[in-house]
Amino acid sequence: MPAPSVNLPDDSSIQRILIIKWSALGDLVMASALFEDIRRAFPQAELHLNTLPVNQKLFAADTRFARIIALDARAKSGKLFAMLRWLHAIRAGRYDMVIDLQTSDRSRFLLGALQLTGRGIRHRVGNHGFWPYTTGPDDLPRSVNPVLRMHAALNLAGIPTPTRHPVLVVPTHNRERVKHLLAQYGIAEGNYALLFPGCHPRGYLKRWGEQNYAELGRLLLQEGLVKHVVIAGGPDEIQLGDAIARRIGVAAVNMCGATEMLDIIPLAEHARYIIGNDTGTSHLAACSERPQVVICGPTDPTRVKPLGDQVIAIQADLPCSNCYRKHCSHHSCMREVHPEQVLALLTQPPQQTIVHVAARILEALPDV
Repeated sequence: MPAPSVNLPDDSSIQRILIIKWSALGDLVMASALFEDIRRAFPQAELHLNTLPVNQKLFAADTRFARIIALDARAKSGKLFAMLRWLHAIRAGRYDMVIDLQTSDRSRFLLGALQLTGRGIRHRVGNHGFWPYTTGPDDLPRSVNPVLRMHAALNLAGIPTPTRHPVLVVPTHNRERVKHLLAQYGIAEGNYALLFPGCHPRGYLKRWGEQNYAELGRLLLQEGLVKHVVIAGGPDEIQLGDAIARRIGVAAVNMCGATEMLDIIPLAEHARYIIGNDTGTSHLAACSERPQVVICGPTDPTRVKPLGDQVIAIQADLPCSNCYRKHCSHHSCMREVHPEQVLALLTQPPQQTIVHVAARILEALPDV
């Protein structure tokens, strides 16, 4: 039986709220839109966020939260100690309500254990309609975008969810660093394309490829749409950025390794176009509300597309798409998305935000 809907914002006794959202980076960034909705629904309440230590710097200047509880309750070593430490910290918080936006087996177990300690949390909102949650929807299909799952939970709790794009607070020093970088390379605001060609090494199948990004960069320059192409990513993507910049020419600037995570947002805000793989960096860029195309292949765009109507996901229409494999012998899903197709989405955006393009190679795919 799903928990019934309620109107928790009308309960003036809710003064301290815990939000749980651990990972992954893309899901956390998308959840920041819901953080905004929760803040607006409870303007007088004190909000605490429980996230992983690696994510703490994303919220260093975020005044929506009175406290960031950077605890990893999923530690691979010392699991029992990690869970006991989490229970101790959350029990001491004396929360009136918890909103579990993680809603994993681990978070459900911990909240259930907390209830058994004798100092549980009165209102418990989650993405499921069974104990330990007091408010939550029936189980939704796994194919549903995680934000829609979270919307369903908040709406049942009487919390409106109007925010349509991620909202993260960027410290002044990050904005100043981006201004300095652009000035250093003589790049004018609003006159460059921003590329995110990398991703986590374990997800290398999500990479569109050096040649495709270089060709797209050349097309953008040839069409006179931008004067520069900026390549951004982590320190492990410096060589990839150099290779793409060499293929494009002098108008390309490789900033891989030169930026922090929160630099990505102002860097995206000043770009004319943004193009990237299915990666956490693309989700950060979605905070900017600038036109963006994300290339998807082995992952389902209905689940992984960054939040925002200005973001378009493109995917080749192949029978093996959305396989979520870590290894593949042919990588057709990425080979069948072509630079001119991405360019067309940037210059003539369609009505829909997920676009499937016909594959040009129609013969049977090799075994994966």
